[in-house]
Amino acid sequence: MSFIKIRKYVYILSLLILLPGVVSLFYQGLNLGIDFTGGSLIHLKFEDQVKTEQIRSVLGQYDIDEGTPIQQAGNNEFIIRTAILSDQQSNQLIQGLSDELGEMQVLRNDEVGAVIGKELTNKAIMAIGIACVLMLIYITIRFEFKFGVGAVIALLHDVFIVLGLFSLFQWEVDSTFVAAILTILGYSINDTIVVFDRIRENLKLRRKEAYDIIVDKSILQTVNRSINTVLTVVFCLVALLVLGGATLKTFVLAILIGVGIGCYSSIFVASPIWYDLKIREN
Repeated sequence: MSFIKIRKYVYILSLLILLPGVVSLFYQGLNLGIDFTGGSLIHLKFEDQVKTEQIRSVLGQYDIDEGTPIQQAGNNEFIIRTAILSDQQSNQLIQGLSDELGEMQVLRNDEVGAVIGKELTNKAIMAIGIACVLMLIYITIRFEFKFGVGAVIALLHDVFIVLGLFSLFQWEVDSTFVAAILTILGYSINDTIVVFDRIRENLKLRRKEAYDIIVDKSILQTVNRSINTVLTVVFCLVALLVLGGATLKTFVLAILIGVGIGCYSSIFVASPIWYDLKIREN
């Protein structure tokens, strides 16, 4: 199989995946959770032993999203963060929890601001931008500038596909999503560097061979490693998605998509882009 010969079809496929998501980002944006938008915070202390699943079951009776963060703050103490509730809704919820789960003490019942505000969001975007520039510089020094360009384009490709899918399907985005995006960046660049390192070795060992043959051989030499790595990660993530709590779903789903896309971009996007830049040089 020649990865280079099919590269134009792969570019088209990537554009077909990217465009709907990018359009969705501009028109409807992301479905931001309460970590970004703010909401109500209820801090309760129960007299009897209570589990998180019991609280979540009661919240479901009041049409509160199953992904609502419930944090255990101490011995039988729980902090519940929900979308903004009116005083009446809040009182009804507290009364419902008391009726279902027994006597309790309300330690706090307030409306709170966003955990991740606009300023912090902008800083996170800036941090990703700086990371991309620094990686470009690092890869340029270790390999060459064209490798760096291919790697950064592949990274942006991965991030925008994940963002686009979350926007397109309006999956809720919470604070763990930021961590997931940074994890995806780390995984994707690591996988890309492995392929680039093999290309660099083969360029020295096979000086007389054409660039397309060298790229194809390098990818074939590393593709088993990439597939085995992604499958190992996917098995763990699927287990977390199925067996983990509702609050983990955003984090796990984002990484699950990102790991798959990262493996794809390392093989089909980053290296072919380097090849296109390289042949233009000659």
